[in-house]
Amino acid sequence: MDHHSTAEAEAPLMSEIGCFHPACLSDQDIKRLTIVLVISAVFMVAEFVGGWISNSLALLADAGHMLTDVAAIALSLFASKIARRPVTSEKTFGYLRLEILAALVNGTTLFVIAGGIVWEALQRLSTPIEIQTTTMMVVAVFGLGANLLAAKILHGNHDHSLNMRGAYLHVLSDLLGSIGAIVAGIVIITTGWTAADAVVSVVIALLIVTSAWRLVKESVDVLLEASPAHVDVNEVTQALVDISGISGVHDVHVWTVTSGVVAMSAHAMVDEPSRHQELLQAAQARLAQFGIQHLTLQLEHDPTCRVC
Repeated sequence: MDHHSTAEAEAPLMSEIGCFHPACLSDQDIKRLTIVLVISAVFMVAEFVGGWISNSLALLADAGHMLTDVAAIALSLFASKIARRPVTSEKTFGYLRLEILAALVNGTTLFVIAGGIVWEALQRLSTPIEIQTTTMMVVAVFGLGANLLAAKILHGNHDHSLNMRGAYLHVLSDLLGSIGAIVAGIVIITTGWTAADAVVSVVIALLIVTSAWRLVKESVDVLLEASPAHVDVNEVTQALVDISGISGVHDVHVWTVTSGVVAMSAHAMVDEPSRHQELLQAAQARLAQFGIQHLTLQLEHDPTCRVC
């Protein structure tokens, strides 16, 4: 009798007619991102022109950030389209990880933009220039309205994937940029302190870095196949050991394939080979509470068997 058997169970990841997991954006999400893409592109041009005319670094910084928004949202839409492709014998999980790569690129570009803003702000602080506050305020107010609209459009479903959250964070950062530009304009008008424009730009850059760090960290964790933040591997192991008939568990691995798709593999020692199917079903039910949808469990009858 074979002393080892491998049983596997998984939730549907893809099909030939569509994609049913969070990595694949719904048609509604795609429509939302497309609308936000158009809004961002139009006001990016407006802020570049307004910032150039008014000499406002805060406006130019926000316009530069909106440029990354346009690229990021376009990348999100592209990644979702590719992720809908069915699995193949070479890519057994399909193209799900493209979502994570898109989120990583989004976060990285935020770091680059923040660095550019800080560098230019330091130059402005050492050599102040005259700022046309009227133009600056008009463009900033319209930019604020556009970013509020974009944030409202994305707010509903921004938590269900790193890709959507990356686009949402870009829009929120733009929103903060518009608010900062307005605050800087008010300070310059009331006090004449033109350095306020550069100071506000640095504050905006720091807020951008905070958002970027979280996004990059989560993306890298997924790419390194770290255990998901909401899953305690020790608790998962104990949950399996607590099942009557399983005497021990080892070689436990839990990782995220993409947002909302958690996979796990493990070896479990059992005393009665005839109960393999029963124990597998019990394990599936027990692990479902941890959000684990894709499970591969090797059941070992011989308790002395170890796989290095």
